[in-house]
Amino acid sequence: MNSSMLTVSHLTKRFGAKQVLSDVSFTVPEHTVFGFVGQNGAGKTTTMKIILGLLQGDSGEVTVNGVPVRARHNRTNRFIGYLPDVPEFYSYMTPSEYLALCGRISGMSEPAIKKRTSELLELVGLTENRRIHGYSRGMKQRLGIAQALFHRPKLLICDEPTSALDPLGRKEILDILTAAREESTVIFSSHILSDVERICDEMALLHNGTIAMSGTLDEIKQKRRAAAIELEMLTAEDAQALHAEFPFLQTDAGNPARLILSDPQALPGILSRISASDMPFQRIVRLEPTLEDLFMEVIKK
Repeated sequence: MNSSMLTVSHLTKRFGAKQVLSDVSFTVPEHTVFGFVGQNGAGKTTTMKIILGLLQGDSGEVTVNGVPVRARHNRTNRFIGYLPDVPEFYSYMTPSEYLALCGRISGMSEPAIKKRTSELLELVGLTENRRIHGYSRGMKQRLGIAQALFHRPKLLICDEPTSALDPLGRKEILDILTAAREESTVIFSSHILSDVERICDEMALLHNGTIAMSGTLDEIKQKRRAAAIELEMLTAEDAQALHAEFPFLQTDAGNPARLILSDPQALPGILSRISASDMPFQRIVRLEPTLEDLFMEVIKK
């Protein structure tokens, strides 16, 4: 079992009268991709600023690689690579020139800089040495990841790395983050739930300043609610008749022959009714709840 690279324990933060974080606790195991999910204003950015030592929490503790985070006197940022939501560069440089500058600032030798630059530009697919000012948003995000990974951080923090990107750009970033897990632990905040569901090993949902649910996706789905059942009848008339007898079945306006059963325990009674009436049906399918289903379930409470 992996040990924890990041531990957040009972973290609170208030700005004036507004309680932004309230008893926030979660852990991020080594070499995982961890999704940090929540609506805008939920407190994700505040949490990440505290992890980076840019803000001081009012109470609680944060450790990175076993070392406590201390605002403004932080020894843990040597372990961390950070990608902001809109990374900035010297646009007149080429990507290799920019990464070489980063290497020199961190005190690396020229041979090490050259080798690491080549490795990372290959990883993020930016081997063509053109000026950064001509880069698209997605290309800048990929260069930002290369910069954040340059010093081989133990923890890579990405703030909304796929926002404002088209589907191809999002796929490229997600593939890079998946590959980065081999060398680093990755935590990224996002409101694009399909991205989290696609690549994350674990996640935490922040809602109203507290962790509403956390764990692996399988654990969360098992704890939060049972899978639904889809029944597709042969005709819309049969579906209507079944719905009239079992009004808790949900109808589907796009497919009148389709019904959804939220409580699987009611299935035997429904099947008995179908059998007794000799109603033909096309299929019965178990539907696993999606992350979006669980997210909506939490925020509507």
